[in-house]
Amino acid sequence: MSVSVSYESKVTTTETITTAVPAISSNANSVLHNAYSTSKAMTASTTPPATKCAYMLKSLSGGAATIDLTSLTGVNGAAVDGTGLKVQVMKFKATTSNTGAITVTFGASNPYNLKGATFSFDLKAGQEDTFYGNDATPDIANDACEIDLSGTGSESLQVSIIMG
Repeated sequence: MSVSVSYESKVTTTETITTAVPAISSNANSVLHNAYSTSKAMTASTTPPATKCAYMLKSLSGGAATIDLTSLTGVNGAAVDGTGLKVQVMKFKATTSNTGAITVTFGASNPYNLKGATFSFDLKAGQEDTFYGNDATPDIANDACEIDLSGTGSESLQVSIIMG
């Protein structure tokens, strides 16, 4: 299996200027903000590398779930083990049918410090968070592989994981 990833993080805004600005013609009254966008192509030979991926709909059971980066399911049920790799990109998207927020945090047993040693964030229905690791995340190992999810019931997240 080989992985080829196209990663983009982009916010493009056109701001229309309604007051007169000296030396700007009336038909050029807008500013395009797009300089902070990121676009990367990743493969096994790029920096950062991308060698494995997993996509899932992760549902809470009794208000809890754990993502184990050493035991993921890939295409057609194939086992995906991230041991020795780093999370290069990880996206969490709360489904719009969720009735409560989902808290995403480092694992209680074998914490993977995706965003630092004590990271935690909440996602309400329809919200999303994408993390780009740029090869600076920790290596996945048996004692550093879990991300915990908690909520109030059976909420779910769409999760995308790129490792390399």
